[in-house]
Amino acid sequence: MQTLPFIKMHGLGNDFVVLDGRAAPIALSEAQIRAIADRRTGVGFDQMIVIEPPKNGADAFMRILNADGGEVEACGNATRCVASWLSAEAHKPALSIETVVGTLLTNVNADGTVTVDMGEARLGWNEIPLAREMDTLKVAAGVAPLLEATCVNVGNPHAVYFVDDAEAIPMAEIGPRIEHDPLFPQRINVEAVQILSPTKMRMRVWERGVGITRACGTGACASLIAAVRRGLSERKADVILDGGTLTIEWTEAGRVLMTGPVAISYRGELEPAVIGAA
Repeated sequence: MQTLPFIKMHGLGNDFVVLDGRAAPIALSEAQIRAIADRRTGVGFDQMIVIEPPKNGADAFMRILNADGGEVEACGNATRCVASWLSAEAHKPALSIETVVGTLLTNVNADGTVTVDMGEARLGWNEIPLAREMDTLKVAAGVAPLLEATCVNVGNPHAVYFVDDAEAIPMAEIGPRIEHDPLFPQRINVEAVQILSPTKMRMRVWERGVGITRACGTGACASLIAAVRRGLSERKADVILDGGTLTIEWTEAGRVLMTGPVAISYRGELEPAVIGAA
């Protein structure tokens, strides 16, 4: 087996191994993905991103794989990273990137930040999805002190909990228990959000299949939407994550826009000893 080139990128510390599968298909087993995700013996990442040829006329298709090897639908920070890389390659700021849940429009701004139109939020109980019908504005589910969530799907499912002090929430203990609650048949991403002002909030996240991450783009989008639905925020606000700040806007037309920085950490090659894992 030959070495496999990769790029290590991150958006506010939410880190990715990006593989280019446009010229030749890349098929890795869940065991291989977990081996590459190992931060001691592999490279380490929150998600692996495989760029593939577009299927419906976009600039590229983006496949998203969690550190546990499972495939997921959306990742806002990864979309910004991929958009930045492909934009530099194509010498144009605006791109369209296909995912398993639709095509996302992206733009690299003059200051180097990247804006992604994440589409429209889905708010129905069966769109999250939840196991049974209920109002997603106030969902009685969780583990103390996170007991009442506002649920939002922004390409993937989120349970947003509003708290007085986000730093005080033991996310490593509570997050996995809520993620696997039977109410969430596809599991759930968990956010603890502290409202600082109508245009600023602090968010911490437990990502399903990953754990605590320094940033989560879709989580920031879900938090802003949930706050607006609860009457706690204006439609555009800064969301402060462990790794930095994203600006999120839920437009009057219902589109969800996310803007923030991206970075390339390094480029390398995966050795057969890692990618050959059974």
